Amino acid sequence: MTPSQALQIASEKKLDLVNVAPNANPPVCRIMDYGKYRYEMQKKAKDAKKRQKVTQVKEVRLSTFIEKHDLMVKANNASKFLKGGDKVKVSIRFRGRERGHTAAGEQVMRDFAETVSEYGQIEKKPLLEGRNMTMVLAPKNNSQKEK
Repeated sequence: MTPSQALQIASEKKLDLVNVAPNANPPVCRIMDYGKYRYEMQKKAKDAKKRQKVTQVKEVRLSTFIEKHDLMVKANNASKFLKGGDKVKVSIRFRGRERGHTAAGEQVMRDFAETVSEYGQIEKKPLLEGRNMTMVLAPKNNSQKEK
């Protein structure tokens, strides 16, 4: 129908004529209450934002020659973070003569990852950057936990 006819029908029903697909041939319009439509869209966007999960990166610092019990305490904390859906950044700072024992630091990282393997997996492998060695652990997916 012609645009003038569509506008007349919309005004009779006290609704708005909204151009849905302006690039179509011919253009597609719809008769609706535009205020109500915008309200519904804002409500959906707000609902989607509410359901969205924001992941944070928590940090756990280890030392090169950490004792077994201390490693377990740090692993328990990291497990809590991973259960909560957060990523965990594990870091070791090498000081002084420790810089010659980077292999020992990497072994500590691997032991730590093995300890928390029930809740998370390695996302970024241990990497030496200057004096620091870092590794990132990501939580396991729900489908992997159920298996």
